[in-house]
Amino acid sequence: MSTFDDSRLDDPAALRDADHLLRRLAMAGARVRAELEAADDVLSSLTSDGFRPRAIVAAGRDARLVRAVLEPVCPVPFVAWPGPGLPGWAGPLDLVIVLGGQSEDNDAVSAAAEAARRGCGLMVAAPADSPVAIASAGLRHAIRLPSQSDDQLAAAVAVLQGLHQMDLGPVVDAKSVAEMLDDVAIACSPNKDVSSNPGKEFALVLADSLPLVWGGSVLAARAARRVVEALRLASGRPALAADAGHLLPVLNQPPRDLFADPFDQGDELRPALIILDDGLADDSVIETRNKLALKAERHEVRVHVVKQADGTDIARYAALTQHGRYAAAYLGIGLGRYGTAADDAPAEPGIPSEDPAW
Repeated sequence: MSTFDDSRLDDPAALRDADHLLRRLAMAGARVRAELEAADDVLSSLTSDGFRPRAIVAAGRDARLVRAVLEPVCPVPFVAWPGPGLPGWAGPLDLVIVLGGQSEDNDAVSAAAEAARRGCGLMVAAPADSPVAIASAGLRHAIRLPSQSDDQLAAAVAVLQGLHQMDLGPVVDAKSVAEMLDDVAIACSPNKDVSSNPGKEFALVLADSLPLVWGGSVLAARAARRVVEALRLASGRPALAADAGHLLPVLNQPPRDLFADPFDQGDELRPALIILDDGLADDSVIETRNKLALKAERHEVRVHVVKQADGTDIARYAALTQHGRYAAAYLGIGLGRYGTAADDAPAEPGIPSEDPAW
């Protein structure tokens, strides 16, 4: 198992070697702006026009994020469809949303092609030459938002903005999402040392821990799953995002041995409870959060809280997720797993394919 070296977090050479990763994280806000600018002509023409679909089906990358934002307020039934094709009932009265990038996504292509075959309403976020755009070409009622990259969040923000203008979703305020991502990038900049950098501080918590990540709201729970994807990729270690019922038993840890020799511990790692707090003041969420924190304290499990209570739903989600991705990047740097040539490292920590289990 790799040993975490905290000196690497402020080492100019180590940070320079990982510049391609950190730079991509820092440009997340710019990608949201570029996505909205590219889609401006299409979005400016979108209105409800009195049209209300019978139901909405979201397929492709981050369909579950769209569901998490829309489901509490959407005036029609909403389904996130994780597999190929579409539900058997989907037809001309329904709206299908497909988020697809440049990379191959057979399920998204299948959903777009099936929507075209059945005559469904279709909104696609994909580059013009992508497989998803080609599969939906020729459909008269298709709306294509011209994505500029494989950034899942940026494409989702553009889609959510379009749905808001069609009176099918909440206010998005894409500008605030981009600004929130910029704020995280400034706070977690590699130029800031460990003492004033929340991303590096978070990485230090994770250095000798197995992360248990919990978010109380639907969006915070979604962010938790994105964060653990980033942490697994960065560390090669297990990480778990789950509801309280699954996390509470894992917090039953034996007491620490004050006299144990740390050099004899081998690969033993203790859990750390990571709470993603998006400011939701629901009594049940607060009660559950307190229950988790209290049990962690009793069993000497470290607790780290990442809080983002300001902004729209999608802006808070973006900030929580981005804090986790920065922590994952610094964790990988400290473990010596990041810092290889750009060709040998992932484009961004924590952007694997969609987890079918969620």
